Amino acid sequence: MKKNWAAYPYIFWIVIFTVVPLILLFYFGLTIKDSKGVVITLANFKRFGEPVYIKVLIRSLILAAESTFLCLLLGYPAAMILADRKLNFKSTMILLMVLPMWMNFLVRTYAWLTLLEKKGIINMLLGYIGLPPLNLLYNDFAVIMGMVYNFLPFMVLPIYSVLSKMDHRLIEAAEDLGANPLYTFRKVIFPLSLPGVTSGITMVFMPSVTTFVISRLLGGGQYTLIGNLIEEQFLTTGDWNFGSAISIIMMLIILVSMGFASQYETHQEGGGLW
Repeated sequence: MKKNWAAYPYIFWIVIFTVVPLILLFYFGLTIKDSKGVVITLANFKRFGEPVYIKVLIRSLILAAESTFLCLLLGYPAAMILADRKLNFKSTMILLMVLPMWMNFLVRTYAWLTLLEKKGIINMLLGYIGLPPLNLLYNDFAVIMGMVYNFLPFMVLPIYSVLSKMDHRLIEAAEDLGANPLYTFRKVIFPLSLPGVTSGITMVFMPSVTTFVISRLLGGGQYTLIGNLIEEQFLTTGDWNFGSAISIIMMLIILVSMGFASQYETHQEGGGLW
């Protein structure tokens, strides 16, 4: 009985801050107001099918996919280095990677403005060596770099967690059988690390596809992504019905992505060949 009472605050929290907002989201997404009052309709979802909104969705998915790929490209070697049993100061290196995440997301993004602007640190260094300044802000490059910087730890840590728990006897067995390092990586290490890879991809792709702060600051307002579109509907135009419909569509896309990724997960942590 005591355990049941202890669960009530958490149930209350979930109902108030998860279930109720979802009900309101579906209510606004599936209704519109006209002269007859509130009408249940799919008009908000049909409106999202217009070319201008599809273009925004495609751009958001492409930028999110590119940033996720770069995070994987940079994060996997970093996770392998951190998982090395011979590495000294491993805890310190992990702390240094996580430390920027303790700062406010907005502050971290603003820091990139001082690096990438025309009179920023990078262009100042280029000027010192006689090179012309580069246009690094308000383009896809700036937006992707902002995503990679902010979400890279979400790729590194899941992969590191799986690699650190991997049975190294499998690697030693592969080496004893004559496998070179590349073949060992392709046939042993990478397949065993796929649960961490899929978790990292999911954790990076989801916030990347819905971000609006990064695209607003580093894109200079020239890049409207799906997150900016949702924010605009709620805070600027006041069209909560259409904004809710877009949010529901993005929820479905994310759920499909998570379902696709979950089929590659294994019940064993860092174990079991694929």
